[in-house]
Amino acid sequence: MSKSLATARDTPRQGSLTDPVRHPAGAGPGVLARRAFLLIALTLLVPGSAQVVAGNRRLGRFALRITLTAWLLGAAALVLLLVSRPTLINLIANPITALLLVIVLAVLALGWAALFLNTLRLIRPVLLAPRVRAAVVAALVLAMLLSSGSLGYAAYLLNVGRAAIGTIFSNGPAMEPSEGRYNFLMMGGDAGSDRTGRRPDSLSVISVDAKTGKSAIISIPRNLQNAQFSEGSPMRKIYPDGYDCGNECLINAINTEVTNKYQDLYPGVEDPGAQATLEAVSGTLGIKVQAYVLVDMDGFAKLIDAMGGIRIKAGGWVPISGETVDEANGIHGMPLGWIPAGDNKLDGYHALWYGRSREFVDDYARIARQQCVQQAMLKQLDPATLLSKFEDIVKAGTKVVDSNISASQLGSFVDLAMKSKSQPVSRLTIGPPDFDASFSTVPDFAKIHQAVDKLLGPAPAAGAAGDSLRGTAAVPGPLSAAGARPDALAATQPAPSPSSSDFTPVTTTPEGEPITEKMLNDFKRNGDEQSIRNLVATNGQCAPL
Repeated sequence: MSKSLATARDTPRQGSLTDPVRHPAGAGPGVLARRAFLLIALTLLVPGSAQVVAGNRRLGRFALRITLTAWLLGAAALVLLLVSRPTLINLIANPITALLLVIVLAVLALGWAALFLNTLRLIRPVLLAPRVRAAVVAALVLAMLLSSGSLGYAAYLLNVGRAAIGTIFSNGPAMEPSEGRYNFLMMGGDAGSDRTGRRPDSLSVISVDAKTGKSAIISIPRNLQNAQFSEGSPMRKIYPDGYDCGNECLINAINTEVTNKYQDLYPGVEDPGAQATLEAVSGTLGIKVQAYVLVDMDGFAKLIDAMGGIRIKAGGWVPISGETVDEANGIHGMPLGWIPAGDNKLDGYHALWYGRSREFVDDYARIARQQCVQQAMLKQLDPATLLSKFEDIVKAGTKVVDSNISASQLGSFVDLAMKSKSQPVSRLTIGPPDFDASFSTVPDFAKIHQAVDKLLGPAPAAGAAGDSLRGTAAVPGPLSAAGARPDALAATQPAPSPSSSDFTPVTTTPEGEPITEKMLNDFKRNGDEQSIRNLVATNGQCAPL
């Protein structure tokens, strides 16, 4: 009985030897062509299935187990994305799990490629007609590129991101929200190799609600005097009454002074100058700023180029300033060009100048434009842009000179950034339009703290008197004798917001003649800078598109 069962088991089933899938030698040309494309499709869609039906079943079953495992892990990742997106991002951003994932993706890519080569052997191209043979080989190469090639490229991009995260972010402990908010100090400056310490050209705090992602930008003028250091700052031993040593003690000079003189007060701190500046901003605003990011201006321009540019609506013409001819009075030679009023798409070079230029206007117009550029970047860095230009964006991102943000919280902060994209951004400037232009010279810190509290506090009930300082349209307000606008303190009027788009760009003279680059340059050649000031006075108005 057992002998007969063994004989039956070893004897091919009737018709199996004529099965064209496993035994194609006697099949016709049409069947062979369909069989070839079927095997390619099986390897593409269910790796290992072609081997099960037409080749080495042991290899096929092993490959199918790997395929099923990969599908289950992918489904788990999708569930995690829907249920806890920050957890998934943190897993991918973690250097150990990211490295493991890079290795796994690379192995899967090689394994899938090996299956395709095995499938080509199963197809037996010599049995195909010449034209069909060429089409089958082309289809197999295309399928291999779509599958194995995509996995290999994903492994490469993940490795690029892993290296960038290690370069940009710190390995320090995670930080806790302060009064329900994360506060990040953004500093922009030039970090040349010939410089010791950095004088930031721009200082702003991005404050984000830890639950909703609702954000606000607080800009601090670089010429703010008597900045207050926060409680516990080592610099309070040097300047117990604030950073007050005359006109040279501006807030943007703290970085350089601490780097050159007081590094010993910050043992174990990677960038004492940046940390001291963070403490000065914290004490000045009356909030706890937990982290800083210092961006090199060259890196800023490259990042915008990597994004494909930004789109803004400009309220007035902005010069690309030429060589400085009178540094004391801020006078430059002929402009190298102009950014016109109206709708613009700016590359990195022009976006950098749009946020940096202050010729013919004051620092506060420049601050408003910088806020607008930041909002445009946040608004326009959507998932499609990030995915399509990931490598360029990541490489440009490594131009971030310094940051003490922990990589372990990257997922949470990316999640908050995605939430904030759909919400208006509130703003406050410690200077015009929220305070008098002279306020930065003799600031009243109690009034600053009051304005910041109103900006970041709970939103008033609908219909309540005043709408605080949150993302509202520009309404001029009088200045008090103390230097602060009454509406900035009492919220009796809404404060202007650079995110408002309800302004009309100034594109003509008061007489109705179109403003042109030639007109502005002619005024400059004739020494009539006041006419230029009159025509570009609204260039602080800006809105992201």
